[in-house]
Amino acid sequence: MKKSSIVLSLTAIVVAFALLFSSCKKINEATELGGDLIPLVDNITTFDTLLTVQAFNDTFGLANDSQYLSKNEEFFLGKINSDPFFGQTDARIFLELKPPFYKYSFANSKPDSLYIDSVVLVLNYVETYGDTNAVQTIDVYKLDQSTNFRSDTSYLIRKNDFIKSTLLGSRSLAPKTLNDSVKAYRDTTLNQLRVRLDNSFGAQLLSYDSISNTINGAYADDSAFRSKFKGFAIESRNTGNAIMGFDLTGVNTKLAIYYRYDKNLKRDTTVSYFQFSPTFCAAANYVKRDYTGTPLESNLGGTLPDPIVYIQNSPGTFANIKIPAIASLNNRVIHRAELIVEQLYDISDSTFTAPDLLYLDAFDPTITSSYKYRTIPYDLAFTQTGGLNLGSFGSSPVNSVDGSGNKIRIWKFNISRYLQHILTGTQTLYDLRLLAPFSLNEKYGIPPGADITPTLFINPTIAKGRIRLVGNTGPLDSNPHRMRLRIIYSKL
Repeated sequence: MKKSSIVLSLTAIVVAFALLFSSCKKINEATELGGDLIPLVDNITTFDTLLTVQAFNDTFGLANDSQYLSKNEEFFLGKINSDPFFGQTDARIFLELKPPFYKYSFANSKPDSLYIDSVVLVLNYVETYGDTNAVQTIDVYKLDQSTNFRSDTSYLIRKNDFIKSTLLGSRSLAPKTLNDSVKAYRDTTLNQLRVRLDNSFGAQLLSYDSISNTINGAYADDSAFRSKFKGFAIESRNTGNAIMGFDLTGVNTKLAIYYRYDKNLKRDTTVSYFQFSPTFCAAANYVKRDYTGTPLESNLGGTLPDPIVYIQNSPGTFANIKIPAIASLNNRVIHRAELIVEQLYDISDSTFTAPDLLYLDAFDPTITSSYKYRTIPYDLAFTQTGGLNLGSFGSSPVNSVDGSGNKIRIWKFNISRYLQHILTGTQTLYDLRLLAPFSLNEKYGIPPGADITPTLFINPTIAKGRIRLVGNTGPLDSNPHRMRLRIIYSKL
């Protein structure tokens, strides 16, 4: 499900960039990890300094969010109603499930010899983000036939203009039960969300079979079936405190139609499945954030740097980063320059965990296209296999503890080459952005100007993952955990 590489069409460019970076001498954290590539800070030939970092919280609104989701990715469903810092999340799934082929027929297509037992919507469960014990009620609706819901269209995760009609069924559950094995006719597998739907809906599906072999039958072809059924809208009511992840392409995603039919003067029982096809079925995942009344909301739009930074996965939040003191630095040899970012612990972090990765990029006001951000020049690069050097760049955290002994994560973004080029006059100083996206499109070029616009995949999913970070109130901030830029250098 998670894409393992960057979408790039120009393999030669990737290899060229990779060779450029592999030829540079690697820099590690000798002062902390015991390596020998960074000289010791002796304040005679090698020095270190800390620069003040300013962080300003912001959110991805409807106007500037361009996150689409492939049907092969993990889809989320559910409600988070009481995250103490990030408020509420409402995740809904819209999907089609279709017969495995056309013309389709049930076991016996005679109109008076098919009898519905039950019809169940089944989704292939993957994981839960949030409180696994809090009960929530899942409602399944039939999409209105007027809804423009197409298999050849990708949808923004903030888009929700699908019209639902009839409520088909509901189920109340605690997410922790979803990895239990089921006991159903011809189905005893694990990891299923099962919602029993109204028998009248199942009977309607059976009744279409009576005309399946005519040119205008509901199961004659895809267009005929869509004229009768556009798909499902699946959502959670105002309960619960978690979102649940599902694999639409998994074997456990299906519509199970249990029915009886007459055969040789006997009535047999069987099941037929309508399934999900990424090629022929439509799907959309809607995720809404609501920060009303939260500490995050009260820390938006200020003119002073924020002491606490709020980062949430797509569709979520980010922080604009400014380091004005860089502009006054004279030229010097940069051994290491790292933006240090530390988690601010709260007990709720055990329920609403951090994103797998954080990401740092740069705002380039000279870009004329809609993609105004670029990768950090010279430090974020493609490897020879086409992936990103996210590990050495600093997107992966290291584990630590705060002053109270709480386990926290610390990120150290390596921007050494970028800073060196600024000081030598070969690179523009940019404002930066700190975020935790699923994916994004932005400019990449070494040097900037020779640009391509790849799609970068950072975190494995949308929706899950949020964290509070220690910000910086200004030059007089004495908090040892404050956000800061550490530079190890030698004078020229």
